[in-house]
Amino acid sequence: MNSFGMILRFSTFGESHGKALGAILDGVPAGLEIDEAFIQSELDRRKPGKSEFETARKEADKVEILSGVFEGKSTGTPIAMIIYNTNQKSKDYSNIKDIFRPSHADFTYFHKYGLRDYRGGGRSSARETAARVAAGAIGKLILRSLGIEVLSGISEVHGIKAESYNYARVNESIIYALDAKVEEAQKIAILEAKNRHDSVGGVSRVVIKGVPVGLGEPLYYKLDSVLADAMMGINAVKAVEIGDGVLSSRLLGSENNDAIRADGFESNHAGGILGGISNGDDIVLNVYFKPTPSIFQEQHTITTDNKEVDFALKGRHDPCVAIRGTVVCEAMAALVVADMLLLNMGSHIDGVIKYYQQKGLD
Repeated sequence: MNSFGMILRFSTFGESHGKALGAILDGVPAGLEIDEAFIQSELDRRKPGKSEFETARKEADKVEILSGVFEGKSTGTPIAMIIYNTNQKSKDYSNIKDIFRPSHADFTYFHKYGLRDYRGGGRSSARETAARVAAGAIGKLILRSLGIEVLSGISEVHGIKAESYNYARVNESIIYALDAKVEEAQKIAILEAKNRHDSVGGVSRVVIKGVPVGLGEPLYYKLDSVLADAMMGINAVKAVEIGDGVLSSRLLGSENNDAIRADGFESNHAGGILGGISNGDDIVLNVYFKPTPSIFQEQHTITTDNKEVDFALKGRHDPCVAIRGTVVCEAMAALVVADMLLLNMGSHIDGVIKYYQQKGLD
């Protein structure tokens, strides 16, 4: 499936080494101010080739809006966006045409479809996430109109963990580090792995601020389950935590409960979600990325006709995919919350009556 969402629904298309990538976003309410400069700035945060901590592939990632916007505002019709690939080097992959790269989707795509696009992974490449960021930027514009903000940053690289989370400094860091005290050690870990022709994993911490109480559609479209679904659908993500996540399984109920007072919750172990519904507190997620499987060491694998071979990969790859991946986490979180806001509008008859009374239909 290449679509996501219920009311605010988007579909993406394109491959890593194809002509272009793109997204079609349906369900955007008419009249939304479409800030194209902001959309481009979000893509610029994710685009490759900005530093030695990322792939050397340089793409402008210039987004072009094809439909759904007139005189700077959404029209209520599908918004189509396209991003052209301009710096493919498909010949770098000619030596793996008939070889499965370990820990890549090559093996599973081939066995599912009987063929695969071996040029950079085709549809399974993280390059596809550029389209999600474009769609997510519009999701953020919807949230901005309601005072809701999605922030993220890198909290961990190769086991080097942040001790504090400063979202205000993230865009000042080339690796989007949340903690200045451990940033240098995290950078060193990335570069040491890169110099050994290896890679490292990392963790993105996402916080969503200003979410009202009541978002989420129990029982089978809970806010936390859909957020987890959205994050697990990002390339290289292997685990997601809501709030304290795994830690909560080690606590007593008296330690894990978030006590309530008149002015709100005394703690936020739940990560802003109870019973699949937002409780008005900050929504907090930890998203775990595996090490980039594209490494330049000799590895054991098999060919498409099941022969054992040793090979060394060529190409341009991220030594830590989590860095740019954190921008994608923000985009997906924004799309989920925006969709939930639209779904929630009809949750109570009073809201429906109020809306149509304002329209003069009473």
